[in-house]
Amino acid sequence: MSYDRDIVIAGGGLNGPALALGLAQAGFTVTVVDPRPRSARAEDNFDGRGYALALASTRLLDAIGVWSRVKSDAQVMNEIKVTDGRAGEGPSPFFLHFERGALEEGPMGHMLEDRFLYRAFLAAMDEDDRITLITEDSVVDQEVDTAGVTATLASGKTIRARLLVGCDGRQSGVQRRAGITRTGWGYGQTALVCAIAHEKPHDGVAHQFFMPPGPLAILPLPGNISSIVWSETDETAARFQSLSDEDYLAALRPRFGDFLGEISLAGKRFTYPLNLTVADAFIADRVALVGDAAHGMHPIAGQGLNAGLRDVGALVQVLDEARRRGEDIGTEAVLERYQEWRRFDTQALIAATDLTNKLFSNDNPLLRLGRDLGLGLVNAIPPLRRGMIREAAGLTGELPALMR
Repeated sequence: MSYDRDIVIAGGGLNGPALALGLAQAGFTVTVVDPRPRSARAEDNFDGRGYALALASTRLLDAIGVWSRVKSDAQVMNEIKVTDGRAGEGPSPFFLHFERGALEEGPMGHMLEDRFLYRAFLAAMDEDDRITLITEDSVVDQEVDTAGVTATLASGKTIRARLLVGCDGRQSGVQRRAGITRTGWGYGQTALVCAIAHEKPHDGVAHQFFMPPGPLAILPLPGNISSIVWSETDETAARFQSLSDEDYLAALRPRFGDFLGEISLAGKRFTYPLNLTVADAFIADRVALVGDAAHGMHPIAGQGLNAGLRDVGALVQVLDEARRRGEDIGTEAVLERYQEWRRFDTQALIAATDLTNKLFSNDNPLLRLGRDLGLGLVNAIPPLRRGMIREAAGLTGELPALMR
């Protein structure tokens, strides 16, 4: 059989390019199909959107030649503080604090703006002749046979490959056409996202403040700017998003507090609904799912992209090892290794984020007492606290080679 490429990747967000670079480095030829125009992936304008990259994720980005391009634009997360309380009343006296220098391997993570990461991926793909990037087009059909898969694009172009990978998000067309079902539910919460400029330096400290309607994450960016992910009930979030900038800030201030001095908006405001959606299988004939196409979770621990990059590392390793053994990389026997590797880890992470959100997003006095005591207990027992730090940094479990 003849093939146009070894692998076709549907979706050009973050996981798609990361996977393409990892696969190309392993010697595969790859085509990435991205519905968005190239210019939309490399805008220079600051809009405040950022990602919390765990230490294991920065290792993977370094291994595929991306981290060196963005490291100077990233903000180290020196500390993480987790508190519980109500808006306007300040945090509970019980808290969880991950201190600076808690990991021998390096900082717990970095914050990096969306615009810098996309731009770095584009530049790295441009420099690798094993990668073809097709923009403003999308995979609209896939036909699988015993020897390969043919992906049909909206433009009418067809690409014959050994494997099709869906990196096309929570509404994955690749997953749906492969006959894979999904399980999930909504949280009745919406995330309000923006960037905030503040009077005082943040010193690289990230904050997670749990309130009855949902958590507020304050994540440090370079300079006196922080990225905000603020969860409220759907109704309240819609009302806040409709406010003027001045009234929006007035609603945020009692929740944000005054520990960083005066605050102001430093970019656009966004919202997105919060839900859980998991593919009931991560593979099908000649198909694998990665990132949100496989699992979309609550952003409560900032692990969405990190989990996707872990998928990337695992799939690259499985396919590389299979090819070295002379196996057909698209067969069920090969892809099942990827699914077995990622399913348990993903299910554990989803269960943890789901339970944490349900436990903390309420004002039940008994639950408040229990969770506050729990935070204080974990903070007071160094082995427990260290275990949570390593989990947050992505250093637990069986790590792919690209993350070691």
